[in-house]
Amino acid sequence: MDRLQSMDVFVRTVERGNFSTVAEDLRLTATMVGLHVKALEYHLGVRLLNRTTRRQSLTDAGKLYYERCKQILGDIADAESRTSTLQAVPRGRLRVMTPVSFGVHALAPACAEYLDKYPEVAIDLVVSDRPVDMVEEGFEVMVAIGDLIDSTLIARPLFPYRSVVCAAPSYIERNGTPKKPADLSRHTCLGFAHPLASRKWLLEGPQGPVSVPVSLALTVNNGEALRTAALSGLGIIMQPEVLIAEDIKVGRLIRLLPDFSPTPKPVHLLTFPDQHLVPKIQTFVDFLMQHFKQSPGDQKLMASKRVSRNSTKVVQSRRG
Repeated sequence: MDRLQSMDVFVRTVERGNFSTVAEDLRLTATMVGLHVKALEYHLGVRLLNRTTRRQSLTDAGKLYYERCKQILGDIADAESRTSTLQAVPRGRLRVMTPVSFGVHALAPACAEYLDKYPEVAIDLVVSDRPVDMVEEGFEVMVAIGDLIDSTLIARPLFPYRSVVCAAPSYIERNGTPKKPADLSRHTCLGFAHPLASRKWLLEGPQGPVSVPVSLALTVNNGEALRTAALSGLGIIMQPEVLIAEDIKVGRLIRLLPDFSPTPKPVHLLTFPDQHLVPKIQTFVDFLMQHFKQSPGDQKLMASKRVSRNSTKVVQSRRG
């Protein structure tokens, strides 16, 4: 017999005073109620109830066992109640991991919107470009950019992560505008310092992919630092649109080679393979899936194309 069920029958028997009443409460036979009590006594090796035809009373062992059973069953009921509440209302602390540029310029603003909608959730957002083990570091949700390695996680695709080739007007005034991808080899370029980073920039053009060797005058392991260097006029960068979309929109940076775009990288939202995600995770995942159906920089870049072309014409006219 199920021991928890037998404990529940025993507690009810003590409190109701006889087998028949408990049997009616639980829709069992009185014989079955008696069997549950006997099963406990056999398991424990002690008598719990002194029974006569007229009355029943607890033995010393029965009194001790009754109190403990009542506490255990109460704890179980409380745990189930708390879990049900947790399932119904998103609450608790959520640990999230994301690459730096995406985290600062895309995910952090999205988290602000999510927290406004679900105020009983708190988010620990960690931004880093280093490899991370979700299990070892206790993350519940992670944003991954690029090819996936761990196939044991559930991966939900977000928008493609696109980059843009651009430079400051001051750099173009001094060095001119590259007309075709091969021209990049003769320009000062700035790149990301990372073991997987390449000194060849891969661009997608009208005739297909083009691989361009570049000379990197500066490498930095932080996209924000590269942006700052480019804004100062140091050289050309190829950085994510979420990082530089606003700069292009207002003309601080000018998009170069508009017919050639860096190959987009896949973006995935990673969670553990649990079919029944707790509300804080489920609502966060659902929110981001809706929020990032489109790249955060899409509208800004579309609006900025006109600004970029006009800025380039102004620079060229000054040089001419």
